[in-house]
Amino acid sequence: EELFKVLLDMFPYYVLSWKDANGKLAVECLVSNWTRENKILLQVLFQKWVLHRLTSWGATSWMEVMQRKVQAILAVDERARRMNLSNDACSIFKQYETVEAMSIFEMALWKLELKSGWRKNGAKRQALDRAQARSVCGSNIVIPSVTMFLGITTTT
Repeated sequence: EELFKVLLDMFPYYVLSWKDANGKLAVECLVSNWTRENKILLQVLFQKWVLHRLTSWGATSWMEVMQRKVQAILAVDERARRMNLSNDACSIFKQYETVEAMSIFEMALWKLELKSGWRKNGAKRQALDRAQARSVCGSNIVIPSVTMFLGITTTT
């Protein structure tokens, strides 16, 4: 278990989305081959790469939802049910990541608008406060276009 934690520290979280030669995710392999050791590994994996990340985002309600999902996965003995719960948890986390990415993108547009102190004609413009910058940064136009281009479905 300790070696696994060290490996999780060394590799970025997105290796969870990598598949093996058979097209299976690491989580699927752990869930499919349910042993006491794999149960522990799965718990450590979700704790480190999912729950820890949600906590670092300050997303308490999301973290609580994911904690319940992880507890449900660990409590189920039926393979098919465990696999469905695992897929559901990974899908929900992917949605959370999309929201996080779009939030960071919106903040970047917002910050760019705050820093931009010049009008197009070269005249100095009055500094915007945060609320004004957020409303005029164009994120409501740019983000849907970018997500559509990238094939990301967003839910609001």
